[in-house]
Amino acid sequence: MPQSPVVEVEGKRLSLSNLDKVLYPATGFTKGQVIDYYARIAPALIPHLQGRPVTMKRYPNGVDDEYFYEKNAPKHRPDWVKTAPIWSRHNRRHINYLLVEDLPTLTWLANLASLEIHPSLALAEDINSPTMMVFDLDPGPPANIVQCAQVGMWLREMFDHWGLESFPKTSGSKGLQVYIPLNTPTSYDVTKPFAHGIARLLEHEHPELIVSEMKKEIRGGKVFVDWSQNDEHKTTVSVYSLRAREHPTVSTPVTWDEVERALKKKDARLLVFEAPDVVKRFEKMGDLHAPVLELKQKLPDVRAAAGQPALAKPEKIELAAQAEEPEAPAESKSGAPRKSAATTSKRTAGKTSKKPESSRRTTSSDETVASKARVKKRRAL
Repeated sequence: MPQSPVVEVEGKRLSLSNLDKVLYPATGFTKGQVIDYYARIAPALIPHLQGRPVTMKRYPNGVDDEYFYEKNAPKHRPDWVKTAPIWSRHNRRHINYLLVEDLPTLTWLANLASLEIHPSLALAEDINSPTMMVFDLDPGPPANIVQCAQVGMWLREMFDHWGLESFPKTSGSKGLQVYIPLNTPTSYDVTKPFAHGIARLLEHEHPELIVSEMKKEIRGGKVFVDWSQNDEHKTTVSVYSLRAREHPTVSTPVTWDEVERALKKKDARLLVFEAPDVVKRFEKMGDLHAPVLELKQKLPDVRAAAGQPALAKPEKIELAAQAEEPEAPAESKSGAPRKSAATTSKRTAGKTSKKPESSRRTTSSDETVASKARVKKRRAL
């Protein structure tokens, strides 16, 4: 049996294991290469993780085998790995989340085959105050990231109207994500209904392409604007995180020019990046997502949001002929702390009421954002 090499990373000793183990069978990408990628991208990635509770998504036998989410920091962790106790109302106890504060911790995490890293939108020290708002644009086949690019451009236009900057990144899987830096006092009670209102408004303006509910039966060929990620109980895949796809793709920050180019050329391949590409991009372009950590912005009052003009209708986007197929759920062995893709990715927070639209009260702030904008549009006519 080969010995596990012991390395020293910034003064911390680590025992690495199974470096030649293939974690991405389609490409032969090994665990050693996963660790190497995270070490090379660390200067860009670590600032986006520092101080934030992290959930690991571990693939001990590679992307084609079982996986599991791990929120509670493993008991066998080194004593220099920091954690943050966060109260879980569901579990009625504190969960000791990992804090990835430095390169040794990131290397240790990669050695656990945590291919994906999912941080909170808030810092552990103020867990109810997100420092950013996110829209996760998820295409329903045969739609793909090209259609997400169009929705992303509409989102950018809306926030430009309010003088707010937005920053796109690929999900590294099928879609696109748009971040609104805040870094000012707020709460999920503000950001979540606001995001919901924006999603409903986009759906109202472009029902042929957009849905704001996650029902599978209505999402075919459309983009689901997932506003519900703005929740204290949820995490979104980190910028620069690997994804457990056939190839070692990465959730990559991109420019709006790149998004627009992919849209104009209708070429999804322009927004797909693998680990080696991302390291080269960072070395050449720097961290395109850095402003998300520093830029201070405030969301407009919902009354101001009513001033949002109607968005222009673009040319029709033809759906890609070869859209990605949805991933099959992973099977779980009995007795193992595993969850299938179907159960672990299921979003339960923030569901809309099943009552007919006409019977609902329209007093919530998310409904106000959408309804007041529509009223203003009718008056203008």
